Amino acid sequence: MNTVLNHLTVLLADDHAIVRMGFRLLLEGAGAAKVIEADSGETALSRYAEAQPDVLVMDISMPGMGGLAALVRLRSRHPAARVLMLSAHHDAITPVRALKAGALGYLSKRCPPEELVRAVHQVSRDQRYLDPELAQSVALAHLTGDADPAGTLTDKELLVFLQLAQGRSVNEVAHDFHLSPSTVGTHLYHIKQKLNVHNAAEMTMVALRGGFIEA
Repeated sequence: MNTVLNHLTVLLADDHAIVRMGFRLLLEGAGAAKVIEADSGETALSRYAEAQPDVLVMDISMPGMGGLAALVRLRSRHPAARVLMLSAHHDAITPVRALKAGALGYLSKRCPPEELVRAVHQVSRDQRYLDPELAQSVALAHLTGDADPAGTLTDKELLVFLQLAQGRSVNEVAHDFHLSPSTVGTHLYHIKQKLNVHNAAEMTMVALRGGFIEA
């Protein structure tokens, strides 16, 4: 296994330093030529532009922009980016959203170490990779569309929902996504209607139950 990732440059985005260290050792042990680290979605975007890595391995749940929003923004700037998304959660709708947003792979952090190496290898070759334990539930979510209440949201509504659920204000979200506050307000209205929530606290509860954010 020590040459599987030979000559690859991998950008690793996770807000936990000890997790990054473990993944770095694993990837370097599998032959990665260079592993670059980022601790947020914002940092991942800037590091990607600087290094143009072969693969970006990015956690879904991070402070600030978060992995899913960073993925959408990255793919708009770098359509050929090869991204493997990681998550500590086992819900079905998040992988569906990540793959729809342009990720080539999705993997649970609970996977065996060799699974991560295999996933990075396949994604580096422009091949899709989905955690075997999630494959069936993701397929069902594609068919039914009802794996989670947030599945009713559009992609833009989901991005706004994720930010507001983490306590950010309408003005902050508008600034981050280069939207007008009134546009964000319109998204918020639709989010409340679709999810049957009335305030930020209820949105946060939906996000926690769906595994979009960590407590």
